[in-house]
Amino acid sequence: MGSRRDGFHTPSAPGRAASCVVGVDACPTGWVAVVLDQEGRFAGAGTAGGLSELLGRMPRAAVVAVDMPLGLPESGWRSAEALAVEKLAPHRSRVFSVPPREVWEAADYAAANRCCRRLTGQGMSRQSWALAAKLREANACREGGDHRLYEVHPEVSFAAVNEGRPVAWSKKSWNGQAVRRRLLADRGVVLPDDLGPAGRVPPDDVLDAAAAAWSARRIALRTARSLPDPPEVADTGLPIAIWY
Repeated sequence: MGSRRDGFHTPSAPGRAASCVVGVDACPTGWVAVVLDQEGRFAGAGTAGGLSELLGRMPRAAVVAVDMPLGLPESGWRSAEALAVEKLAPHRSRVFSVPPREVWEAADYAAANRCCRRLTGQGMSRQSWALAAKLREANACREGGDHRLYEVHPEVSFAAVNEGRPVAWSKKSWNGQAVRRRLLADRGVVLPDDLGPAGRVPPDDVLDAAAAAWSARRIALRTARSLPDPPEVADTGLPIAIWY
């Protein structure tokens, strides 16, 4: 296993495209990633300022699962989020609705909110708009041809790990982080105490990336499920779905 100064560890054996899978979450400094080897074990973690930079560092990753909406409708709301709400009830606040592409192309929050009301009849929260830059970045990577990217929602993944039950505690609480770390460990994803540079990002972001990596492996093994099933289709022709 080779290591890098940026904190990533990559399998030393060359060749096989399925040598690892990656889970990615947005974090204050850009993006944080957790890598699993082909046996589903923790193989490293790291950070990058840009998603394209991160993807470039992982050429042998078979699947990259990212906690960011991928695929935007021309009108109306995506059904993926409505189905995720059902999975996570009563924790509705863990899911935000994703409006059409035109909303995300607005110049600022005020314009986006007006556009959202015009297209959907409802406004857009500032919390949702705060994701705009990274949402555009992730979609540009996939639409640019990197079809290793799949969308996940970590709380949906944690519910799947927890036999269909959403974790009761907030991911920012001590109890919530302890439960999520244990659930991952029970599935073979054991996060070390020292993550190098990745250990400087908020712990809930690392846990989300690890849950995304767990789903990425299921996608690679073709045992994952999607919300909806089958996926919707974006205006680009690419699928719209949350995988877990």
